Amino acid sequence: MADKERLQKVIAHAGVASRRKAEQMILDGKVKVNGETITELGTKVGKNDDVEVEGVPIDKEEPVYFMLYKPRGVISSVSDDKGRKVVTDFLPEVKERIFPIGRLDYDTSGLILLTNDGDFANMLMHPSHEVNKVYIAKTKGIPTQEQLKQLKKGITVDGEYLKAVHAKINSTDSKKNTAIVQVILHEGKNRQVRRMFDTLGFPVDKLKRERYGTLDLKGLNAGDYRPLKPFEVKQLRQLAEENVE
Repeated sequence: MADKERLQKVIAHAGVASRRKAEQMILDGKVKVNGETITELGTKVGKNDDVEVEGVPIDKEEPVYFMLYKPRGVISSVSDDKGRKVVTDFLPEVKERIFPIGRLDYDTSGLILLTNDGDFANMLMHPSHEVNKVYIAKTKGIPTQEQLKQLKKGITVDGEYLKAVHAKINSTDSKKNTAIVQVILHEGKNRQVRRMFDTLGFPVDKLKRERYGTLDLKGLNAGDYRPLKPFEVKQLRQLAEENVE
């Protein structure tokens, strides 16, 4: 039994659904093991068991975890109907069916995580996970301290509440009228940093995500990737679990 895992965990690792959703699927009779419908949450399966979810077999891959330094002009997806470059194009040697955790906008560079572990991905993307994501923005115009405080208080943009955990100016260029600003987010809403600065009247010229939790881009150039070390995966898991109810 030592090499067997709970059925819902196997389904989550395959990227089919989060563990909670997988549990509900089992209870709803949507999961079969070796052709038999399973409705017991305590069921464990091994590598030789055939698992089907809603009639579709799942591949029981070993979980893998990578970080990529995404260049600008790349889509945070596994495919693009317009034929543009996607993040998985940078990991051609990886045989597992990996996907990005969350997204970075097309014109934003920086650290993005990829995995085939759906449970891990859902945990990090949970609305209350509160894992720090550190961005460096180059703005047209130089925000005041008072304006940066507005970002930390939160602002409403197009009916959506956007908030930074922290914002500070790293440097300014008065001749070019530009600033380099560090922004820390917990959430990662669509084009969040750009939309916040646009609202304040400081368009973002360049944007890069430098850190994700305990990880940074040290040793990587744009387009480079590396596998996460086991302790790094464990640290991210702990960061997310500390804040998820």
